[in-house]
Amino acid sequence: MFTTNTVLGLALGVALGFAGAFGGFGAFLLVLVLGLAGLLVGRWADGRLDLTELAEQLRGAGSDRERARR
Repeated sequence: MFTTNTVLGLALGVALGFAGAFGGFGAFLLVLVLGLAGLLVGRWADGRLDLTELAEQLRGAGSDRERARR
């Protein structure tokens, strides 16, 4: 299996979720959130995630640029 930082980050996030969880639906949500956090950190480390672009999209700044082009 080819291991990238993305896969490693996801595995670490899931491992932390299992370490902090002891069962039930709350544990499922904890593992899900920490797994997603690990995935995002891994994608950032691989250079596949541009945090400035993501922040602009969340703020809606990208839509202002699109209007300025027209």
